[in-house]
Amino acid sequence: MTLAEAAAQADALAQAGDQRALATLRSQWDDEIEAEARSPDYRIRAVAYRAIAQFRFRQKLELLRRGLEDESPAARGAALIALEGLSRDHPGDVNAFRPLLHELAARDPNATVRRLAVLCLRNGTAQPDTVRLLAGIADSDDADTELRRTARSVSELLVKKSRAK
Repeated sequence: MTLAEAAAQADALAQAGDQRALATLRSQWDDEIEAEARSPDYRIRAVAYRAIAQFRFRQKLELLRRGLEDESPAARGAALIALEGLSRDHPGDVNAFRPLLHELAARDPNATVRRLAVLCLRNGTAQPDTVRLLAGIADSDDADTELRRTARSVSELLVKKSRAK
């Protein structure tokens, strides 16, 4: 079985609520995820970062940080997708990575990575600096249309969250 197949199985177990089987699978694949995240091949690293979320491997958040700083846009994107998935129920994850997410959203050379960073920010708390950053991206003539649209909608969502409190 490949890591991708094991991750898909882990995701199915998590969705079914079978925590015992998921924990067993995590222990079997723990070292493999670590090893593949260090692979020289960006495609293998991307699978490893994505697997962290599928395994619901909250103990691997620091490994995701490495993924967010990876040289490959595919690996950065996979790490962002994993962080977004993990942070849906744990906004503190986004808050812990906020400065790095701001940097990726504002300056990453890859437009898709920038959009994914913006999407991650929606799962965090509504910080004024994040809302200002997103509003700036939304109003920027230099950003592509999809990025501007995403930044605007996430900014509006965060403003609504802050007003609801």
